[in-house]
Amino acid sequence: MIVLKATQDKVLAVLQSVSGIVERRHTLPVLANVLIRKTGTAVQLTTSDLEIQIRTTAEFDGDNGDFTTTVGARKLIDILRTMPADQIVSLESSQNKLILKGGKSKFTLQTLPAEDFPLVQDAANFGPTFSVPQKTLKDLLGQVSFAMAVHDIRYYLNGILFVAEGKQLSLVATDGHRLAFASALLDVEVPKQEVILPRKTVLEMQRLLSDAEGAIEMQFASNQARFSFGGMEFVSKLVEGKFPDYNRVIPRNHKNHITLGRVPLLASLQRTAILTSEKFKGVRLNIDPGTLRVASNNAEQEEAVDELDIDYGGDSIEIGFNVTYLIDALANMQQEMVKIELSDSNSSALLTIPDNATFKYVVMPMRI
Repeated sequence: MIVLKATQDKVLAVLQSVSGIVERRHTLPVLANVLIRKTGTAVQLTTSDLEIQIRTTAEFDGDNGDFTTTVGARKLIDILRTMPADQIVSLESSQNKLILKGGKSKFTLQTLPAEDFPLVQDAANFGPTFSVPQKTLKDLLGQVSFAMAVHDIRYYLNGILFVAEGKQLSLVATDGHRLAFASALLDVEVPKQEVILPRKTVLEMQRLLSDAEGAIEMQFASNQARFSFGGMEFVSKLVEGKFPDYNRVIPRNHKNHITLGRVPLLASLQRTAILTSEKFKGVRLNIDPGTLRVASNNAEQEEAVDELDIDYGGDSIEIGFNVTYLIDALANMQQEMVKIELSDSNSSALLTIPDNATFKYVVMPMRI
């Protein structure tokens, strides 16, 4: 039976859209496979790592009829990648094996029974569905995801907090040294819901979301989130735990404000970062009326100093930061101008976009 037949680029694109979560090594061999379920001309592909499940459906040529099996996802992708994009390829079933044909090439692949594939059970208590444009969510994730913790013992920091309330969707990420907050408006009012999406889910969502037109629908349950967009269904387990109260972390009423060009500041920090010590990555900011001085040094007694002219008439402040934390925030912003609010050398700094409350970035100072 011909399960599917199409050009290499179409088959590869559909396979790649679901296979980002597939681990090459897994305790359950069947989880290295993609579940292929054919109904008439529609072919549904599903992958899972027991915590995340991704499913998409596409129309392909091939024999009519119903058929299910599972086959190694990575192997299939690796083989397809070696073929020309416009080449017609086909997948045929034959005695517990799948045969991939393209041009004069033929690959016989081992399969595992579809009934052995562990599907993620849908949660029973999903809240109301709401949607935002795909591009909006992609931008929000880009504005905060760099601040997620990596392998932190406080496991609830290894992800992003989603807060939907009223007509607002807010995303928050923190690793304990910095905190990023971004928000967008929703079309509909929703009851308050707070969930923590795991890091792997966030990275996969960023890979799959596009800037194209089209909305992404979201639904949250107590232990699961479901997203539907572009013909795909994405289900993920949630991180259990209590996320820190981010409203208490965001400083209010700092008396010293600087507004300056994001690109010149980013360039200055990138230059001085070259001579920071590998371990501490510390830079010193000296803020005086009219001037911002950025300086760094390292164990080899090398030193970098860079100056920017600024429109500022507040207190003179000397404050140290991990330069990576500043560069991460500035590199993930799109706006021309950035506003920095400071109190003194021992208090955290707040980076925002002038006249725009949808983005806030808090960074703790470091002693240098």
